[in-house]
Amino acid sequence: QVQLVESGGGLVQAGGSLRLSCAVSGSIFSFGAMGWYRQAPGKQRELVGTITSGGDTNYSDSVKGRFAISRSNAANTMYLQMNSLEPEDTAVYYCNAYHTKNLRLYWGQGTQVTVSS
Repeated sequence: QVQLVESGGGLVQAGGSLRLSCAVSGSIFSFGAMGWYRQAPGKQRELVGTITSGGDTNYSDSVKGRFAISRSNAANTMYLQMNSLEPEDTAVYYCNAYHTKNLRLYWGQGTQVTVSS
């Protein structure tokens, strides 16, 4: 069964950093594009950024220059490095991944990030 499991969330002060992980069951080579999304209380889920199987990345304007997405084939894991965090970054962060064989989009369960001012 395909699973995505996020970890690394927590409470951090403004200006601090966190690194989120999204571990995939099985091989990461089974997935094409992968992404990070976030949902703040009372708001819709929004895109943070994406990474292709080739490592090309794309980011929303709100995080560009502060966040970086990477993926490790050896660890079957995608990462979200978040620097210069702001209170506005407080949200539940979700990862997703597109399975290239069964053509399904999978989501993780989410991890809470709270940035205090």
